[in-house]
Amino acid sequence: MSDPRYLRRRRAFAALARGHQVGQPSPTVRYTEEEHATWRTVHRALTRAHRRHACREVLEAREQAPVPADRIPQHEEVGAELRRLTGFSFTLAGGVVPTRRFLGSMARGHFHAVQFVRHPAVPLYTPEPDVIHDVLGHGIHLSHPAIAEIYRMIGRAAVRADGPETLDAISRVYWFTLECGLLAENGAPKAFGAALLSSYGELDWPGRQIHELDVPTMARTDYDISGYQPLLFCARSLTHLTDALAAYLETLPETAHAA
Repeated sequence: MSDPRYLRRRRAFAALARGHQVGQPSPTVRYTEEEHATWRTVHRALTRAHRRHACREVLEAREQAPVPADRIPQHEEVGAELRRLTGFSFTLAGGVVPTRRFLGSMARGHFHAVQFVRHPAVPLYTPEPDVIHDVLGHGIHLSHPAIAEIYRMIGRAAVRADGPETLDAISRVYWFTLECGLLAENGAPKAFGAALLSSYGELDWPGRQIHELDVPTMARTDYDISGYQPLLFCARSLTHLTDALAAYLETLPETAHAA
């Protein structure tokens, strides 16, 4: 994105996150009317798309999630509702967060989320997480107790991980489940992952490979965050996903102090 005004705005959001400690309150942001308009455009499109493509658990969670239709919510507003529902909260990030910190914070009920908004010229897709992705994807997830527990499970595994290779495997599993996972309903794949839920274009399956859930294979599979995900994995149910993840994560080598 080469728009200088937009890039200045992005840098201002990144500056707010500099030195932020996990668990500290996020600063209040004065979003522009243009940014709120982008939110409304995406909210309308995704509300319709979710009814058609999202799995039952996501639709149930969305009914409880702190997702206003007319404006971008503040982190603290979202966090207050998430704490009430599942004990989670948003903690501020300015952009990409190191893997161990990002995943490990989930073990303690903190999810790193950004405050910047995607460019208004491309409201229905962004290759990097923005506030719309974090609220309409992860915010919905973290409103559901059973889904929130998957975040904690992956977070605990990241805290225990014995080194970069194990951490990388956990990161891939996170990507193919909580970001790009599918759940089957009546034999048909339905959107579960946050990256799918927050991108209108991602909610269209034709031309993409869909494999049955296989956690060890996920852990060895490369992914690219810069475009639509060509390979997706589908679990038979949320229980199937949870059980398969738990069984795999228990096999991973741990640090000596975590053993």
